[in-house]
Amino acid sequence: MTDKAPHETSSLFHLAERALKQPKLATKKEVRELANYVLKGGVKAGEAEREVAKKAEHNPEGVEASEIESLAKTVITAHS
Repeated sequence: MTDKAPHETSSLFHLAERALKQPKLATKKEVRELANYVLKGGVKAGEAEREVAKKAEHNPEGVEASEIESLAKTVITAHS
C-alpha cells in the first residue's frame, strides 16, 4: 500500500463525504478519483465495489448515484 500525504487523504475523505451526501453533484474527475482510490489505494473493497470502480474509471458519466454512494462509503470506511 502506498501512503498518501495527509492533505491528499483528507481531501479524498472530504470528497467521499460530499459524494455520499450529493452523489449527482460529483464531477467526472471526482468520480474517477474515488474509483482510483478504491482500485489502487489499498482499500479492502468487495467484488461489487471493485466492479463499480472499474466502470467509473472507464465511464464516470455512466455511473448511477447509488454506485457513487457505494464508492464513497468504501473510501469512508477505509478511513475509519
